[in-house]
Amino acid sequence: MSTLRAWIGRLPVDPYLLLLITTVALAALLPARGEARPVADAGVTIAVGLLFFLYGARLSPQAVWTGIAHWRLQSLTFAGTFLLFPAIGLVVGAVMRPYLPHDILVGVVYLCLLPSTVQSSIAFTSIARGNVPAALCSASVSNLLGVFLTPLLVSLLLPAAGAGFSTHALSGIAVQILLPFVLGQVARPWIGGWLLRHSVLTSVVDRGSILLVVYAAFSAGMVAGIWSALSIGDLAVVIALDLGILALVIVTMTTLVRRLSFSTEDEIAIVFCGSKKSMAGGIPMATILFPGHAVGLIVLPLMLFHQAQLFVCATLARRYARRTQDREPASAAIRTAAV
Repeated sequence: MSTLRAWIGRLPVDPYLLLLITTVALAALLPARGEARPVADAGVTIAVGLLFFLYGARLSPQAVWTGIAHWRLQSLTFAGTFLLFPAIGLVVGAVMRPYLPHDILVGVVYLCLLPSTVQSSIAFTSIARGNVPAALCSASVSNLLGVFLTPLLVSLLLPAAGAGFSTHALSGIAVQILLPFVLGQVARPWIGGWLLRHSVLTSVVDRGSILLVVYAAFSAGMVAGIWSALSIGDLAVVIALDLGILALVIVTMTTLVRRLSFSTEDEIAIVFCGSKKSMAGGIPMATILFPGHAVGLIVLPLMLFHQAQLFVCATLARRYARRTQDREPASAAIRTAAV
């Protein structure tokens, strides 16, 4: 078993991406149809509720309030997530309208309206030796605000595609996302410590929930026959757009951070929290915000972006860590010389 884990760890592709690809293939071969469709939908509702319940139970309110005090950092991260990204999405949507299927283009814009990730933002900030408490606050607040801001942005920027702030969308988000999160916060004093000690369990729920949502979304697409609208060329264009959007955001955020004279530790937190998009929140929310649409196509750009951000940010984290290591001996030498 240890040999298998070591082999998986050397794979050039994230093992979770392989699970996502397998799930999509399963949906293509054995889509949920007929009597199986309501069962799959009920499973998605339960899985998403459990996902956000556990997220609420793990999140420390004290950590959030501590990080909010660093308002300059939080403001810039917020601007990257909910201002810079949507602006880029609007430009891409306008330029690429003649060249991509409608639902794919909606998906490209939609990913730009989502909040940041939590786990990977904190993990990469830690690897890069950045400001971890600030990253924890930024990512957590981003997800909390995203529950309200993403539907609002969808209603403003994608009015013809999504339900936005309709009664159906709000009630769906309240029942599937917000209520479980609040219940998790209430239960945190009793189960929060236990969950932190059993991180493998919460990771299985996190990733398993997304796999179930992906299966249901792509199954619906297969039953509706939407995949005939997507070609290999379209897929290549989406990958290129995802990489271009990610590169533009990282370069812009890094330039702004350095112009505003943030410390290296703060720069790391801002770049990693401000350049990511949450697949864990984005896919469940898409099933609520785009009723009657080809959700499988809409979330495809997000799935590809998720993998791209993991590769790019892993590389960046290693570079930041090396730069920090190189600077520490130099600082120590200066202190010794001064003595």
